[in-house]
Amino acid sequence: MDMTKIGFLSFGHWRDVPGSKVRSAREALVQAVDLAVAAEEAGVDGAYFRVHHFAPQQAAPFPLLSAIAARTSRIEIGTGVIDMRYENPLYMAEEAAATDLISGGRLQLGVSRGSPETALAGYQQFGYVPDAGDPNGADLARAHTSVFRRAIAGEPMANADPQMTGMAGSLPVFPLSDTLSDRIWWGAGTRATAEWTAEQGMNLMSSTLLTEDTGVPFDELQAEQIDRFRSTWEQMGWERTPRVSVSRSIIPIIDDESRHYFGVRAQVEGQDQVGHLDGGLARFGRSYIGSPEDLVVELAADRAVRAADTVLVTVPNQLGVDFNARLLAAVKDVFTEVDAAPVPA
Repeated sequence: MDMTKIGFLSFGHWRDVPGSKVRSAREALVQAVDLAVAAEEAGVDGAYFRVHHFAPQQAAPFPLLSAIAARTSRIEIGTGVIDMRYENPLYMAEEAAATDLISGGRLQLGVSRGSPETALAGYQQFGYVPDAGDPNGADLARAHTSVFRRAIAGEPMANADPQMTGMAGSLPVFPLSDTLSDRIWWGAGTRATAEWTAEQGMNLMSSTLLTEDTGVPFDELQAEQIDRFRSTWEQMGWERTPRVSVSRSIIPIIDDESRHYFGVRAQVEGQDQVGHLDGGLARFGRSYIGSPEDLVVELAADRAVRAADTVLVTVPNQLGVDFNARLLAAVKDVFTEVDAAPVPA
């Protein structure tokens, strides 16, 4: 089979507390660039960042991704995910295309309605107020995404001023990056949303939780989500092959430091959990914490991991660049063996 692409997913936390190696917004940004450089050197395939507003985490992805693009040559750069309720679609189209051009076509842009935020309807403070029949802004997010995707595809977005252009007609936004349209991912939290994602012709990004629960293990539910996505994609007749990513918390215990921070947590976090999120049941996937040998066996049996082409590893960014670079190199080694193992029947 093809080799699984391994990326890291950072929330970009910073906090001035004992034990944190990321104490300010500047440190969070500079260390994010340094980690992407180190990850590329270790053979890791992607550097992805969660986007949160009104919180001490990464919020403005395009300056950061452009800085990473300027310091690297191979690694994919992306988001997981941008909450489209907060975005001006045309300004975002300009920023995304510019970032993609700087990177030489390495941008992998995850977008969606987003997850629960620290602010109550914070997107309204950004100037975007959904209709009365759209209380959580889901329709608003999809509408913004539709305009954004049309803009990056080069569709006309404004009427030309004949006095300025010497012609009547309409204008797209600039710059344009020709293939960016194929590299937009939708963060889907349910099986039905995954089917909608395929209908739209976007790649599928699925995280460490699903906002539904059928009683089966998380990896089986997520594998069903992926299967439904691919079946719908085939029915739609899209020409290209879609990509699918899943996120996982994976901590190889490889030295005293990793054992100190995560050794005890392996006993608590090694199984799925079911809880309430957004007014309904949600199933949260387990963490994978253990020796590299044990992780090979466990991840090889994870049906969704084996069904995806890309695994995004959530990193504890507050432990610093060196710790996370070692963690990612160990995960990359683990997946060399996982890819060689038989796929579960």
